[in-house]
Amino acid sequence: MHDAQLLRYSRHILLDEFGIEAQQRLSSTHGLIVGAGGLGCPAALYLAASGVGKLTIADGDKVDATNLQRQILFRDKSVGTPKVGAARDALREVNPEVEVIPLGERLEGDALSRAVASADVVLDCTDNFVTRHALNRACVKHRKPLVSGAAIRFDGQLAVFDLRREDSPCYACLFPEDATAEDVACAVMGVFSPLTGVIGTLQAAEAIKVICGIGASLDGRLQMFDALNGEWRTVRVPKDPGCPVCARNS
Repeated sequence: MHDAQLLRYSRHILLDEFGIEAQQRLSSTHGLIVGAGGLGCPAALYLAASGVGKLTIADGDKVDATNLQRQILFRDKSVGTPKVGAARDALREVNPEVEVIPLGERLEGDALSRAVASADVVLDCTDNFVTRHALNRACVKHRKPLVSGAAIRFDGQLAVFDLRREDSPCYACLFPEDATAEDVACAVMGVFSPLTGVIGTLQAAEAIKVICGIGASLDGRLQMFDALNGEWRTVRVPKDPGCPVCARNS
């Protein structure tokens, strides 16, 4: 690392649990963020500021005025422009050393598989079960750690599925694909703006911990946050030996 980097990341390097080796691992890491919305924006900001080497951000939407309440990468001038382009420009202002790759599409099929295969860690910042399950299958296939977040109304969820590990559950162990689950859109139910910041920022924290091998990740645990009452709950998520997604790949 050169002198400017040592200065920029000095507050990480000062941490006994982190140090220069973890910072160097972070700088050589490729993170994939799927969804540049309320969760993806703060996650991308903190990963970029922390010094991740490369970030691929995938989202096929354009910025809408209703996004500005919580999607903190965007400004009034961003309305009507592709989210991934606006995100790239904002992150360049935060840290010009980070390589940001915008993918202005909804990832699916072979494109999704290739994007996951090329990444070191994957952040699920999406808002629908179809994409969540497709992303989980790709992470199981390529044995990539998956950091999952969700936020609606005042309720947030956070989980890690470190699929490099044989004993780690996958997203389908927690939410089976054949279960009757209804997607609930922010446009219908609303979402508390700071909640997305809390969950998205914690996704970045968990991704960095997984990348750098520090602390204890949330692998095998689901955290639920009630922002209205300021209450956290944590539940264990065991690997399902009969899971049709990860059991047959173990």
